[in-house]
Amino acid sequence: MRTHSPEPGAAVTLKDARGVVAVDSDDGTAVCDRCLVARSFWTRLKGLLGKGMLPAGQGMLIHPAPSIHTFLMRFPIDAVFLSGHGAVLKVAPDVRPWRARSCRKAYAVLELPAGAADQARLAPGDQLVFTQAAS
Repeated sequence: MRTHSPEPGAAVTLKDARGVVAVDSDDGTAVCDRCLVARSFWTRLKGLLGKGMLPAGQGMLIHPAPSIHTFLMRFPIDAVFLSGHGAVLKVAPDVRPWRARSCRKAYAVLELPAGAADQARLAPGDQLVFTQAAS
């Protein structure tokens, strides 16, 4: 049975996020305008492999995932590890290709263009808010 995505503009929990979401910090700072949600085994496995770059304002939300790798990737990323409620647990900035990062208690990882986490001033303890975007 297939579940449908919530209407665009609707607030969603991290665990209910599907398709494409917008991610903001709880103070309203935009973190990711178009974030592809990777929930299935295959979408999590593929991740950003094969992409030449990750444009500003875009990202990938992978869950469940307490760790990521950048094997076979061509560009660095910021990895933001999240609790099941969307709280930032750890920020791994500028993760270069052929590296791995993890966070023991993380439920999800938000992959952003390198430098985006710093630009949004993300730090452990911050709370992220998820809004369904038009696919």
